Amino acid sequence: MHEEELLDQLRREFAAAEGTFLLNLRGDRIEWDRPAFSRLEKTMRWACQRFREHDQLDRWMADGFYEVSRFVRNWTSRPNFPRPGPEQYYNDCIERLDTSRTGSSAATTAT
Repeated sequence: MHEEELLDQLRREFAAAEGTFLLNLRGDRIEWDRPAFSRLEKTMRWACQRFREHDQLDRWMADGFYEVSRFVRNWTSRPNFPRPGPEQYYNDCIERLDTSRTGSSAATTAT
């Protein structure tokens, strides 16, 4: 994918557009979609790498990193949420989201 396509994918993920991990978590399906999580996490890692030397991030991106890590942890920790197994997989996924968020904090301000 080209940079513009990756940025568009990241926007779609953060906006919980059709076919994204976040929509599957809170939409009609309410499920942990492993392939969709992988796409989200891969796109977030790409953005961390791409923008790691930047002093600023666009507001939508900074907010997206923060909100995704916070929302996924809070929403999926509810007792009735069908969390994926094994437990270590789930914990590793949550940790990767947290790491992506803190990795993106190298850009200290948002525009």
